[in-house]
Amino acid sequence: QVQVVESGGGLVQPGGSLRLSCAASGSIFKVYAMGWYRQAPGKQRELVAAITSGGSTNYADSVKGRFTISRDNAKNTMYLQMNSPKPEDTAVYYCNAGVASYPTLHVYDYWGQGTQVTVSS
Repeated sequence: QVQVVESGGGLVQPGGSLRLSCAASGSIFKVYAMGWYRQAPGKQRELVAAITSGGSTNYADSVKGRFTISRDNAKNTMYLQMNSPKPEDTAVYYCNAGVASYPTLHVYDYWGQGTQVTVSS
């Protein structure tokens, strides 16, 4: 059994900063690629940023230079540092993780329940 839980969402002013966290727990053998996705009302879920277990990253063009993704492999935790957020960044942010778990070691995709981020003055 594997759980993925996001935290850190809330209300932030434009130009401020916010940090999201995502922790994977349970019968984990290894966490592979992890990513942050978001879904605004009436829109499709989109990739915000992703990071491999080796630390390689990629970002959506809309957040490049403002958001930073990172991870702590020892803690099976991923972060999203959101600097200078804009109102258009308002969305529910979801964590995704590829996890191999005991006893089968098969790799499955796991999603968190989402955390609301609202950017408004």
